Amino acid sequence: MNESAISMVLGALVIVVVGVLLLNYFGGDESVERIGDGSTVDEDALPAQYVVESGDDLWNISEKFYGTGYNWVDIATENQIADPGLITEGQVLSIPDVTPKSIGVQLEEETPDPTPTVLAEETERETEQVVEQERTVGETYTVARGDSLWKIAESVYGDGYRWVDIARANDLVNPDIIHAGNVFVLPR
Repeated sequence: MNESAISMVLGALVIVVVGVLLLNYFGGDESVERIGDGSTVDEDALPAQYVVESGDDLWNISEKFYGTGYNWVDIATENQIADPGLITEGQVLSIPDVTPKSIGVQLEEETPDPTPTVLAEETERETEQVVEQERTVGETYTVARGDSLWKIAESVYGDGYRWVDIARANDLVNPDIIHAGNVFVLPR
């Protein structure tokens, strides 16, 4: 082959590669769902993929897909995100097909016949509740060693997702950092 034929083949190959790259760049990935208008996605569209946009956090993304921010935990678990505060623009997240969670709604479960183990667990829970009641005075709560806002919300409200209410009511800058002896106001 002469040089001009080789140059034409290589030139055509470069044009094809550049064309494919441009098509992928401007065409986007059809399997990735982008929503930015604040609307929620139809539950039938789940599971889905989502590209993180500027200003997104897991709470807002959960609100877009489920109509509630409380499913942020499901998104973090699905994507094995160790620090939910660290997601980056352009990151592709898998959005699982799970039931939207809401505050104060608990599903009733059938309980089996009590066995000695179940009775022992109930007695232990009752003892823990007495200790919690001693730390909960009126509308305040005194933090004990090993407490987290989640544990406090579960013990006081019976719903761990209410930790957000406690954090807001007490103007916590970093809700991950609480200390034994702190006294928190408990919103009702």
